[in-house]
Amino acid sequence: MRLLSIRLIVFLIVGITLVSLASSYYEAWGEKRGLRRDLERRAEVLGESLAGNVERDLEKDSAQDLQRIVEHFGNREHLSGLAIYGAQANLLAVTPQLASTLATVPLVMSQALRENHGVGSFQRVSGASLHIYALPLHQHDEIIGGLVIVHDASYIRAESLHIWRQAFLRVLAYVFLIVLITLLIVRWSIAAPIARTALWMRALRTGQVSSRQHAADLDLFRPLVQEVAAFAESLTQARSAAETEARLRDTGESQWTADRLAVHVRTRLDNGRLFVVSNRQPYVHMWRGKSVEVIVPPSGVVTAIEPVLRACDGTWVAHGNGDADLETVDEHDRLRVPPEDPHYTLRRVWLNEAEEEGYYYGFANEGIWPLCHIAHTRPIFRAEDWKYYQAVNLKFADALLEEMKDVEKPIVLVQDYHFALLPRLIKEKRPEARVAIFWHIPWPNPEAFDIAPWRREVVDGLLGADLIGFHIQSHCNNFLHTVDRVVESRVDWEHFSVRRLDHLTLVRRFPISVDFSDVQEPESTPDSYVERSALLKALGVEATFMGVGVDRVDYTKGILERFLAIERFLDKYSRYQGKFTFVQIGAPSRSHLKRYHDLMAEVEAEATRINGRFQTAKWKPIVFLNRQHNHHEIQRYYRAADVCLVTSLHDGMNLVAKEFVAARHDERGVLILSCFTGAAHELHDALQINPYDIDQTAEAIRTALEMEPEEKELRMQRMRKTVREHNVYRWAATLIAELCELRMDASDESKEKLRASAAARE
Repeated sequence: MRLLSIRLIVFLIVGITLVSLASSYYEAWGEKRGLRRDLERRAEVLGESLAGNVERDLEKDSAQDLQRIVEHFGNREHLSGLAIYGAQANLLAVTPQLASTLATVPLVMSQALRENHGVGSFQRVSGASLHIYALPLHQHDEIIGGLVIVHDASYIRAESLHIWRQAFLRVLAYVFLIVLITLLIVRWSIAAPIARTALWMRALRTGQVSSRQHAADLDLFRPLVQEVAAFAESLTQARSAAETEARLRDTGESQWTADRLAVHVRTRLDNGRLFVVSNRQPYVHMWRGKSVEVIVPPSGVVTAIEPVLRACDGTWVAHGNGDADLETVDEHDRLRVPPEDPHYTLRRVWLNEAEEEGYYYGFANEGIWPLCHIAHTRPIFRAEDWKYYQAVNLKFADALLEEMKDVEKPIVLVQDYHFALLPRLIKEKRPEARVAIFWHIPWPNPEAFDIAPWRREVVDGLLGADLIGFHIQSHCNNFLHTVDRVVESRVDWEHFSVRRLDHLTLVRRFPISVDFSDVQEPESTPDSYVERSALLKALGVEATFMGVGVDRVDYTKGILERFLAIERFLDKYSRYQGKFTFVQIGAPSRSHLKRYHDLMAEVEAEATRINGRFQTAKWKPIVFLNRQHNHHEIQRYYRAADVCLVTSLHDGMNLVAKEFVAARHDERGVLILSCFTGAAHELHDALQINPYDIDQTAEAIRTALEMEPEEKELRMQRMRKTVREHNVYRWAATLIAELCELRMDASDESKEKLRASAAARE
């Protein structure tokens, strides 16, 4: 730092000196030029004013009068004297002190007589700096002589030297002040922050501070701040991963982490390349004014899959739905992500409004979604929507095949009900690819699935996969029953597999979960009582107990049934009126579909009706927050709630239940869980209810609020152990491991059949 300061000061001194000298030179040159012009103008004016008098005296041939004129004008400022010459350049009169200087005719005099106009020149005569101006004299348009005016020009040089002297002193002052200011800036604004940052990084290296406590006074060096912060975060994550792994080895536990998953997948892939396909993308670019903001949508799939793609430099193919997505991709619709530390490729697929309306909102969410969720909402199937569903699946297949073009061992993981046709489309073109699809929603019984007009095509598309995953075993069973009923195939119930067109498809359960390590207890988290009081105060409510529900506003989530249960609870146990408040976080979902738009209005109306019955000036039973909440905001409600209600009418898994359990580091709080969720098959210590049974749910709320602390703690400990051991990384590891270990034993004949089928489609 000292060497840097010395070098900076030397450069500043040299630079400032050169710039100041150049500026001073220009200033002195300008001043000198101005003084010269001024002197030339004065000589011309004086010559013009004297010419008439001299011409009259020349006409009278009066030598005495001529001499009187030159002597009279010989004592003016900077004027050395005058001289008058005849027509033959003979000297007629001269100021005495100039007699020796003008002993010979000046060149300017000869030039003026020859050219018949005034001529001036700066000359150095006998060591003196002079300005000589010669003007011809006329009589009847004939030259009768000449007038010479001589000025002393030495004052111009003296003035220039004075300017240089002032400039030198000014440069000295500038150098002193700027060096002093620079030293202060270097010391206070650069050296001190860098020294503090070095101490912070040393403390970080030794594990004495958190990576989030970064040096705030390095804003002057924004790129350095970002890189140091990224380095610090990477170092913290690496240390945390190492400590976690060491602790797990020490305790004999086998908890899965992102780092363990990455190593596991690299080993399993064996130089293969992983491709993930989903409707939702992991990173969305949105315009915020004139700048582009990167948004990470909340998604358990992103949490689970991203470490895998980072580890193997894979590719994620997804719908580009951000309004700034197109501006951020290259000419092949690709970009490297994550933005701050690129490790894998995101390939975006573009859909027009009609495609999105028909494929996503139409067939997928008005058809398959209600069909698979037995929630008494009639599915709607339109031929136009089915055409768009087929077209979009084909568009994604083309994009995926383009990405896989030069890959020898492609491994494809397709996500959810948006792409039921995709596995078959991929297998027809690339029979050697390993293809899996995970169905995140329930699979209904075969009688219910018979409603779908294109059930054969959907099932056949799914059976193009080598592996199909569901959350729970009953969904696997329902799928196999459906296959047996809908298409010609051989179902092997012993091994849970299907053989169709000489292609083997395995059907397995892979219960998805949450990132348990992602919700580790913050360093300064207030206890649940303090957090609850702060949250309720912010909502303008005074209450002793708080319940929470976190859902998209969807008819499968049982929000209306939940509100009715709360009303029944307050009716039945009036002592909780004024004491129990339920906070429903309801993120709007698919709101331009009529069923969802109507549901939002119904939920708001029901909350208003119940509040109208019970609320007081400072309390109301239901607070409905119908907006998107970020992860941090939701975690606060999880940690503060006495009870969490998950009352889904039908759900593949429901990660809210597991998120609530993972957030309860205090091992308090009670989970009330619908028996119609996949999570109910794992979280046996939750109070399980039938959400259609309003009285049972009301009774569960009372039981939860009055449960002994010891029982709450014991139940939560067991549920947390389940979620910890069966986290989202274990889900991804088992799914990908199962796919990588499949025997790819399809015969040449079956491959030929697949190619023929593809040709027939084309």
